[in-house]
Amino acid sequence: MTNALYSLNVLAVLAAFAPYFVLGALWFTVFFKNAYQKALGRGPDATPANAPIFIIGPAVCSLVVTVAADLLMQRLTINSAGETFAFAMVIGLGFLVANTVNIAINPNIPKPIFYSLITGSYHLVGFTMACFILYGLQ
Repeated sequence: MTNALYSLNVLAVLAAFAPYFVLGALWFTVFFKNAYQKALGRGPDATPANAPIFIIGPAVCSLVVTVAADLLMQRLTINSAGETFAFAMVIGLGFLVANTVNIAINPNIPKPIFYSLITGSYHLVGFTMACFILYGLQ
């Protein structure tokens, strides 16, 4: 496994991570701001928390997901756009979206299905975009 880390395409990972992370910032603060606030049981004018963890945490998580995608795509020898799309759908739906739904189903999320649609679709779109960037830069 340590050999796999040596094959990590750092520039491709950074090139894929940056738009994945920026998309998340735009997704939750511009594109779906009101819907996201509603899913969390807040009004449209609610002030989002601005502690550093709410920026650094998602950045680190997006980076870890992008590193894992790069390593898996190399090990699985993803060599075409079709394979990239299939990989993104399997991992995106099977892990990212499913985990988002699981996290949303708790008493602290008043509208778990709505939350899952907003957040899960971000992860599916962002992850797919990141995978195509990784594929294009391999």
